[in-house]
Amino acid sequence: MSKAIEASIVVVDDEPSIRELLVASLHFAGFEVATAASGSAAIEVIEQTKPDLIVLDVMLPDIDGFTVTRRIRQGGITAPVLFLTARDDTQDKIMGLTVGGDDYVTKPFSLEEVVARIRAILRRTHEEAESSPIISVADLEINEDSHDVTRAGQPIDLSPTEYKLLRYLMDNEGRVLSKAQILDHVWQYDWGGDAAIVESYISYLRKKIDGITTVGPDGKPQRVAPLIETKRGIGYMIREPKNA
Repeated sequence: MSKAIEASIVVVDDEPSIRELLVASLHFAGFEVATAASGSAAIEVIEQTKPDLIVLDVMLPDIDGFTVTRRIRQGGITAPVLFLTARDDTQDKIMGLTVGGDDYVTKPFSLEEVVARIRAILRRTHEEAESSPIISVADLEINEDSHDVTRAGQPIDLSPTEYKLLRYLMDNEGRVLSKAQILDHVWQYDWGGDAAIVESYISYLRKKIDGITTVGPDGKPQRVAPLIETKRGIGYMIREPKNA
């Protein structure tokens, strides 16, 4: 019996060996895969196949992956993009997320990591497409209809700006967001905005979200596991505790 296809993916990389490895791993994982070796070919294949996700190398021989992403977004294609980059450069990563990318993997990478990230992106995209008003990360919940926020069942009172910041972090669970991205989304500042305000509001959120005390199995008070993380020199993210 043939394996059911999980999703359709376009892999774009100018290195044949990388394309072949990705195609073999993704086929084995149950994905349908099309490929392209250049930016212009990628745009054509993506427009023809309408994939569920795109694995896109940043450095291509004709037009780079950022330009490819801009063009397909302008063409109305909303499929999530996982960037492959040979440069572990913060500005490259920020640029990738800014032009409409969803995640990035730095070369050299493990095939298992790529498959895991693809599944995480597809799961997140599917959840966002559903109509439930509840957004959750671990035991933290937001009700989009009522704007109620709870952690471990306890109500949390947030200001409108704190709520907007928390919602942005939760919408991007597991993804590091730069201060510039947060300023642009939450405060609608240009890139030259004051990043100190982000640090202040992250601190406010931490006190309210990660400062909750619950009753442990032994009946004694215990602090909840922190959800908001700082990636020094890059930005902030929210995700389930690693030991959860």
